[in-house]
Amino acid sequence: MKSAARAAVAFGAVIGLAGAAAACSSSKSTKSAGTDAEPAAATSSAGGGTAASELRLGYFANVTHATPVVGVAHGDFAKALGTTKLSTQIYNAGPAEMTALLGGQLDAAYVGPSAALSAFVQSHGEALKIVAGATTGGAELVVKPGIGSAADLKGKTLATPQKGNTQDVALRFWLKQQGLTANADGTGDVSVDPQDNATTLDQFKAGHIDGAWLPEPWASRLVLEAGAKVLVDEKDLWPNGRFSTTTLVVSSDFLKKHPDSVRALIDGQIAANQWITSSPADAQQLVNDQLKKLTGKALTAEAIKRAFGEQTATDDPLAATLQTSLDHAVATGLLKNTDLHGIFDLSILNAELAKNGQPAVSDAGLSKK
Repeated sequence: MKSAARAAVAFGAVIGLAGAAAACSSSKSTKSAGTDAEPAAATSSAGGGTAASELRLGYFANVTHATPVVGVAHGDFAKALGTTKLSTQIYNAGPAEMTALLGGQLDAAYVGPSAALSAFVQSHGEALKIVAGATTGGAELVVKPGIGSAADLKGKTLATPQKGNTQDVALRFWLKQQGLTANADGTGDVSVDPQDNATTLDQFKAGHIDGAWLPEPWASRLVLEAGAKVLVDEKDLWPNGRFSTTTLVVSSDFLKKHPDSVRALIDGQIAANQWITSSPADAQQLVNDQLKKLTGKALTAEAIKRAFGEQTATDDPLAATLQTSLDHAVATGLLKNTDLHGIFDLSILNAELAKNGQPAVSDAGLSKK
């Protein structure tokens, strides 16, 4: 873990996360387990290796993270993990979460592709593997009603969840395509101000910012609660409207030591996503109840419905889109180009999908170095 810890320091420095350590330490932590007993010591498993005594999982209190929100609250993760205790940590954005993973504070995390890419690059391809997808869609650029085009954004201030996160990269690349500069220090034709999503809502209502590129439910909240309008739906920028918003990554070390625990987590995810798809109304209610528990405020019925309608739960990480995500980060100066071979390990996912009668998903040839 020494090399991973060094990578965590480098990762924070590269993307300018002066407050990353504070973000990690102040994140909400909860624990759940398959039983009320203390977690058992690691035991031999049928598939080889050992089952972990504990799995530390990070995710966001966002609708785009409905998979882990449901997996935890509906009991799918705990049921699949058995005696392995599940400890959870809530984050606002991916870069701080990946700093925690690289620093050995998390074993697995639900995170956007850009933050996963950054961690992979900074650890020289050693620290993590993407083992599944979770969500496609669910991100928009929402702005003041008077803004009708990209040209109207010149001189304006826009927010994103955190510098270097998936929506931050998407915004900066889109602005570049429109011929507008958005420098890392906040200067340029458009000022990009990364901040906590709840702060973004307040800042927009107060008129201090002109818009934001946000994941759900925050885009919906700005539209419904603050009068914002959609200038860009990110689905319109990708072939067939499909792009990865949330993936499941695991520490390479944890995957090597506890493959059966990773298999159990993936089994729990498959069950959670099947329930989300088959029982959308119940899933929306459960997610909304959990958002109230985790953030202190539930969404309106209109907001949770709109947010869910903007995205789709999926186990497919849409691997073929990852190179494009990297190209966007490179073009905006947030990452250096790198070889992505070795970033995926979908062997467990595809084995479990087969058991559930579902087709295999592609790794786009990026599993092996």
